[in-house]
Amino acid sequence: MGLLHLNDRPGEYPPSLYAETRDEAPEFAPLRGELRADVGIVGGGYTGLSAAWHLAQAGYSVALLEAHRVGFGASGRNGGQVGSGQRLEVDALERMAGRETARRLWDLAEEAKALVRDIAGRSGVPYHPGLAHAFRSAREYDEARRHIDHLARHYDYGLIQPLGREAFRAILPSDRYCAGELDEGAGHLHPLNLALGLARLAAQAGAGIFDHSTVTRIDHAPRAGGESVLHCAQGRVRCNHVILAANGYLDDLDRTVAARVMPINNYIVATEPLGERAAQVLTRDIAVHDTKFVVNYWRLSQDRRLIFGGGETITYRFPRDIAAKVRKPLLQIYPGLSDVRLTHAWGGTLAITRTRMPCFARPAPNCMSASGYSGHGVALATLAGRLMARAVAGQAEDFDVMASLRPPAFPGGSLLRQPLLIAGMAWFSLRDRLGF
Repeated sequence: MGLLHLNDRPGEYPPSLYAETRDEAPEFAPLRGELRADVGIVGGGYTGLSAAWHLAQAGYSVALLEAHRVGFGASGRNGGQVGSGQRLEVDALERMAGRETARRLWDLAEEAKALVRDIAGRSGVPYHPGLAHAFRSAREYDEARRHIDHLARHYDYGLIQPLGREAFRAILPSDRYCAGELDEGAGHLHPLNLALGLARLAAQAGAGIFDHSTVTRIDHAPRAGGESVLHCAQGRVRCNHVILAANGYLDDLDRTVAARVMPINNYIVATEPLGERAAQVLTRDIAVHDTKFVVNYWRLSQDRRLIFGGGETITYRFPRDIAAKVRKPLLQIYPGLSDVRLTHAWGGTLAITRTRMPCFARPAPNCMSASGYSGHGVALATLAGRLMARAVAGQAEDFDVMASLRPPAFPGGSLLRQPLLIAGMAWFSLRDRLGF
């Protein structure tokens, strides 16, 4: 369980702007002794909390076990962007699975955004519409316009508009990009508050949530209909169904999933409040991401700070100076902010797959898992919890559609996958620097 404790203090949220501005965080006691539940859930991020909420609403008894505190992992540290679609564009999904399946995947992603907006509304978390994609070349812009037209004609989605150089610069005043697109159907929010609000909803519905309860071993039922056991240092949960929702923190709890899902670290900084200078960053309350392989993403906070994410590492330990790592890409986009103070810098562990599509799987007869959202998890991870709750209730069609696209294992097994991925990331980082 090294990743759970390598970069963070036990049970403490990282020193992020989100933790500093969070709503009141619910306190859940650790598991003590033995508990019986219909469903045992490992992980208290969006996936696990969404599953717990939906299952409790449907009348199931639920025990959710979180190693630290709910929202501690990527769910409470990310860029807060609620994107449209799946991680792959629809044309790639059409080639992979056909138009019919691609349309079904698009509709599921639309359901995911609607679910996030609903949870945010119930939890009092402001949701801000608007997500821009910044292009570095005319070729990218041309491809985007074709993609926008394709979505309008075949997916009934007309909420994305292309923006040429001058129109895009009016929103994002930087010389770094030649054009962009703006998706009015996507948006952004405070990610940790979304997780905390979802935890309150799940608890109010009757779900049992246990913080500081690290699952150390799972004894899976040998056959469907049997009983599984989740073991913690302080106790254990006997259950009919297991949901794995640990994402990048799964470690060795399930090697079948771990072979397909690679944890990586990503980093974010927040500036001091910019005041009137915020107009040098964005002139609208939208979020942005660009087309680099190691993507840059940013938005303004409610008090006009720039929240900027950039830089990844495959090694598990965070760099000593996160601020310096992220300041470099920030100043490449906004050199005029060189004198601005960075007040917060934090890292987080997410998970990627080889195809960048999430990994939905049934690793044991009574067990389901969803992880590897590859930077597209605010909406899709929340949806994943709903889909696994439906599958527990016997409605597994949508879960099975996602599982049919299960990504292949990383080459090299557990020993070689990390160095091979480091080499691949280095290659793509070089392409980013050369402008390909």
